[in-house]
Amino acid sequence: MDKTDYRILRILKENGRESASDIGKEIHLSVSAVLDRIKKLEDSGVIKSYTILVDSSKLGNDVIALMEVSLEHPRFYDEFTETVRGIDAVVDCYYLTGDFDFNLKVTCASSDELEQIHRKIKSIPGVSATRTHFALKEVKNVYAAIPGE
Repeated sequence: MDKTDYRILRILKENGRESASDIGKEIHLSVSAVLDRIKKLEDSGVIKSYTILVDSSKLGNDVIALMEVSLEHPRFYDEFTETVRGIDAVVDCYYLTGDFDFNLKVTCASSDELEQIHRKIKSIPGVSATRTHFALKEVKNVYAAIPGE
């Protein structure tokens, strides 16, 4: 990857629907050169998919919580991750080092709904402890960091 590829990624990060023509004008490349570069970025897996960012609160999900989860033993990893993938309110899940094994980002409509999600997660076999933090305010939410930004 070169500087031009990074410039294309930055533009697409801001607007995944930006036309190859507009990208080409901004970075001084032909439309076909831009399309070729984007295709290579997709084929190599650098660009994994195109998606949208939504404002969760406008969808009625006013509660954001970060939940740390510990497992009794690593043998519970597969069942835990499979179950968490099936919980729509869990929007991010990271396997960690340190005192807890996982960190989950949960978005939901209310503290009552969060309680139900919490109970569901605590009932997954192997879960030994949780610690939940309510997010007061979103300060930054970026899907991906591109080097040089």
